Amino acid sequence: MSSKPTRTLVKTISWRILATSDTFLIAWFITGKLDWAGAIAGIEVVTKMFLYYMHERIWTRIKWGKKYIDFPTEIFPTDDWKIKRLKNYLNSQGHKRLAGLLK
Repeated sequence: MSSKPTRTLVKTISWRILATSDTFLIAWFITGKLDWAGAIAGIEVVTKMFLYYMHERIWTRIKWGKKYIDFPTEIFPTDDWKIKRLKNYLNSQGHKRLAGLLK
């Protein structure tokens, strides 16, 4: 299971909006100056957006902690015991044509 670069980019942007707002408010609280808070938040948004994006892309390649689920590529997998059981049941009930659809 992996995520596409577009998903990572959208996550990056949404996180940066939240985190930069936080940085701006903290900088304004500490300095008491809106222009300084804006400058700090402006620099921070560019550098941390790049760092976060790269961090996410690296983590998508790390398999640790991911659960791999093997989904069948066919609509009705032929080696599935449930399909075989259903096919046998349909045959026994006289629904040979319907059972024939489950190959």
